[in-house]
Amino acid sequence: MRDYAFILFLLLLFASGFRRPFLFVLAYVYIDIVSPQRLTYLLLNSVPISLIAAALTVGGWMMFDDKRDTRIAPRQFLMALLLVYCWWTTKNADFPIAALDKWDWVWKALAFAIFLPLTLRTRLRMEGLLAFMIVSAGSIIITGGIKTILSGGGYGELNLMVTNNSGLYEGSTISTVAIAIIPLILWFTKHGTIFRPDWKMKSYCYALIFACLLIPVGTSTRTGLLCIVLLAVLMLRSTKRKFLYLGGLAAMAAVAVPLLPGTFTKRMETIKTYQSDQSASTRLAVWAWTIGYVEKHPMGGGFNAYLQNRLHIDLTKVQGHGDDVAVDQTDTSDHGRAYHSAYFEMLGEQGYPGLAMWLLISFAGLFRMEVLRRRYKHPEPGDEWISPLATALQHAHLIYLLGAAFIAIAFQPFIFMLMGTQIGLDTYIARKRKELEWRPVRRNKPDAAEALPA
Repeated sequence: MRDYAFILFLLLLFASGFRRPFLFVLAYVYIDIVSPQRLTYLLLNSVPISLIAAALTVGGWMMFDDKRDTRIAPRQFLMALLLVYCWWTTKNADFPIAALDKWDWVWKALAFAIFLPLTLRTRLRMEGLLAFMIVSAGSIIITGGIKTILSGGGYGELNLMVTNNSGLYEGSTISTVAIAIIPLILWFTKHGTIFRPDWKMKSYCYALIFACLLIPVGTSTRTGLLCIVLLAVLMLRSTKRKFLYLGGLAAMAAVAVPLLPGTFTKRMETIKTYQSDQSASTRLAVWAWTIGYVEKHPMGGGFNAYLQNRLHIDLTKVQGHGDDVAVDQTDTSDHGRAYHSAYFEMLGEQGYPGLAMWLLISFAGLFRMEVLRRRYKHPEPGDEWISPLATALQHAHLIYLLGAAFIAIAFQPFIFMLMGTQIGLDTYIARKRKELEWRPVRRNKPDAAEALPA
């Protein structure tokens, strides 16, 4: 029965796209985030719905969309350069077959991010895109939040609709994305126009934010906790009553901490004792191996180059307090461990050039959002939404970059959609400024007195 519900929804969405071609873009976003083909048993997993949505998206834009004054931002050229470079490293990868598996979806994420800003010509389209991104991710987040309330969750135990531990269904990834979209949800509660910000809409948004905060608890991921801390710091930046805000945070923490499940608090305590935690120690060993590898291979080893690593891990466990302390050291080895960091993922797979391009794309986006935030801090009537949206996009990006320090999500499609939205907002504002600056030269009509004969 669930298969038929997914099929009916997609058919209605595709049918609406033939009337409003931009809806094909939203259909592709939904498919890329939710992956409904992985949630069905028989029907959708045998049909290339992602390819169909991509073809309809590009075809609809080429045939029906307005392309006057189309602007291409420098970041789109950088993404195209990164795409070509990834193709070259894939051709020369250390593991060609394994590299092709990852290349098969990476190039689609990059190509869609390059194409996406061309379609974002109006505020309504940007809102629609962000709403679809939030609601699509929310379908996973709400499920995880409900299961967290009912069972408490646990590291590697929270089932997010599927047992496939990839994409947004991986615990640390969904924790990062869940916290990253909170600034965007808050923007909709004040400046959204698709749904009027009344009490019903705000109630849903606040409930979704609560579910987002529950995801790191249910997945017991340390990455999610760090993202929450960064979110609190970033929100302090935009808060007028800072002392009241800090007092509220302290009160909420005092109430929430005793209610947290034991599995979560025990997992968070391992942040202090990372030397005795095999997961953290393995990450450090992989990062050290990556640095050594790229010294000999500065252009990287292509996708999935980590498969060749050989690790030696020293675990140090300290038990007791004061003078009564016992130190237990254990040596272990491992191989073929993933990078567990987007930065080391880029460094090991794409080398110094790939990491430089990836960082430049991100930092350029953060810089441009800061420019828009300051430029429209004191806006003209009708432009009140611009600075808050630039701030929300910037904060979401910063939170994602923090989470990416501990997860190999450099090419996650969600972040490239977010970057595409940043570019779309930037080019849209530039186009509107140009229109306002241009004024036709008109000939003044003579006054009535001057028109009369002498």
